[in-house]
Amino acid sequence: LAALPEELCKLKKLETLHLNGNLLRQLPAAFGQLSALKTLSLSGNQLRTVPTQLSGLRHLDVVDLSKNQIQNVPDTVGELQAIELNLNQNQISQISVQISHCPRLKVLRLEENCLELSMLPQSILSDSQISLLAVEGNLFEIKKLRELEGYDKYMERFTATKKKFA
Repeated sequence: LAALPEELCKLKKLETLHLNGNLLRQLPAAFGQLSALKTLSLSGNQLRTVPTQLSGLRHLDVVDLSKNQIQNVPDTVGELQAIELNLNQNQISQISVQISHCPRLKVLRLEENCLELSMLPQSILSDSQISLLAVEGNLFEIKKLRELEGYDKYMERFTATKKKFA
């Protein structure tokens, strides 16, 4: 699939949508009308940015945008309601500080991208709800992450979450 039909956006009760391994470069303008959507998987497409249409989806729990061509994460990501955002295996070198404002975001996967440590917003560690941050395979050593201000706050959330599921 290189494009999605606008009619898809009329499926008001659709909760799960898997469109992995296609040639999608963008989503229909009306995609935000899929108000019941909980799980969206767009892994292995040709998206170059995080679709702004996702910001309006209030019930979205899991968004998989891995294996695309995304280079930066824009300010609109701050309105995302997802609990888990998978951006693994893209070409991300910039992330908006607004990602720290995602009210429900607990899991952020950024493995195998093009991130410098200086491009990772410190507020992800100190001022977000994120309790699992996966950043292996970027342009910095993981031990350097531990030296950042706010890392101890992140570890408190990480440990508390681990204990909950133990």
